[in-house]
Amino acid sequence: MTETQRRPDIGPPGGDSDEKSTLLAFLNYVREAVAAKAQGLGDGQGRTPGVPSGTSVFGLVKHLTAAEHYWFAWAFEGADIAHPDFSMDLSERDSEDSLLAAYGQAIERSNEIVERCDDLNRPCARAAGTAGAVRTMRWVLVHMIEETARHAGHADILREQADGSVGR
Repeated sequence: MTETQRRPDIGPPGGDSDEKSTLLAFLNYVREAVAAKAQGLGDGQGRTPGVPSGTSVFGLVKHLTAAEHYWFAWAFEGADIAHPDFSMDLSERDSEDSLLAAYGQAIERSNEIVERCDDLNRPCARAAGTAGAVRTMRWVLVHMIEETARHAGHADILREQADGSVGR
């Protein structure tokens, strides 16, 4: 069994961080876990579904990239971008490199939006989600931690099924 690679500079925050820093550090921690599960997997194994629903590691990365765009850029910031497609369906153009690059760019943009927000109670520019409610930056951060952590767990299982790699 092998260990998946992870960045040693990203980890959970210390106990003395402010709320925004704590939430963003936990979000970055689980984002990195997802990216680590996709790195080095290769296109064949990364695209291969590990469960009957069709979920693959690369499909999870694509889905989470859309979630980053949706919640931070589209909903919170109100950016004039197309409504993201949350599906995990992969095109022929999707590869490990392209998917991880897109995910990294989405994370970078999301983090910039969070850093510009001076009040976690600030509402999103657009109503969003299945309830169509106006959310706050705090809600978006907590939701994205939950969403990303849940899919990081899925990626853990799929990666172990694919090549036996374990670990964060």
